[in-house]
Amino acid sequence: MKSNKRQFVGIHHVTAIAGNPQENLDFYVGILGLRLVKRSVNQDDPGTYHFFYADAVGTPGTDLTFFAWPGGLRGRDGTGQLASVALAIPSGSMEYWMKRLADHGVPHEGPYRKFDEEVITFSDVHGQALELVAAKDSSSRPWEFWADSPIPAQHAIRGIHGVVLKEASEYPTASFLTEHLGFRLVAEDGGRKRFAVGRGGSGAWLDLLITPYAPRGRVGVGTIHHVAWRTPSDEEQKQWWQRIRNLGVPISDIIDRFWFRSVYFPEPGGALFEIATDGPGFMVDQAFGELGTRLVLPPWLEPHRAEIERALLPIHRPEFYTESGRIPTWED
Repeated sequence: MKSNKRQFVGIHHVTAIAGNPQENLDFYVGILGLRLVKRSVNQDDPGTYHFFYADAVGTPGTDLTFFAWPGGLRGRDGTGQLASVALAIPSGSMEYWMKRLADHGVPHEGPYRKFDEEVITFSDVHGQALELVAAKDSSSRPWEFWADSPIPAQHAIRGIHGVVLKEASEYPTASFLTEHLGFRLVAEDGGRKRFAVGRGGSGAWLDLLITPYAPRGRVGVGTIHHVAWRTPSDEEQKQWWQRIRNLGVPISDIIDRFWFRSVYFPEPGGALFEIATDGPGFMVDQAFGELGTRLVLPPWLEPHRAEIERALLPIHRPEFYTESGRIPTWED
């Protein structure tokens, strides 16, 4: 098989598993200052929430999403698993974020240097491992500031910086990445190997961490479910689907998620990858000012709205003050 010349643009989104939905909402909107751009449900399990946090408009590459499983089993960190997600912050914002996390009682470690970047590590309210990375190129990323964020624009999170993938051995995951998915090895640091896709840079990193004696990971509350890679068009997605299918890798059909289209497949170590289209985007069914303010269902679930709403826990908008002193509200 010839080397693949087609490449993903970068990371489209990362989806993780949360516990109580209100606690998740309070953390990512109230503390980290991300915008809830879509309040929906898991389309494969409509009795549970699916929250989408991003920049002001849900720009691809800024989107961190959660399936909320209140009372769900906790996951286990281990191999064959996406272990953590790094979020990009502007250079010079590290002190601001260390103070903010401390003020909200969020333990953190660092800062320390990794791949010549300043990094702090911490976990969310349900144990999901996170990093904040002072990315030198964060200011050049496509991103729109959410004016109602509690974080001032000069310190706001700019999107997903990268993900860490844990494996028991380097082969065959590394060769699958480079030979078939268009990744390239660009750096090594402290036992990690950094792979880039597309132009590389913030939003296009995958760090491979080899932990041969670690247990096998288990997806559950506090762990990542999958990472989605960006492809700009339906046609390119179809080409990816055909290529991966020809490799003999189990792959889903192309699924219409209404705001984008998706295909899913495991990498050789077992972690779940998705390929997602950039469009049509989160404003296909809501105006800018309405994003995240109410439960939105794709058309095929709308006839079941009453049943779905009865199964969901009630939630409210996190109460916090912005720099202007206003408290954003939504109407349910």
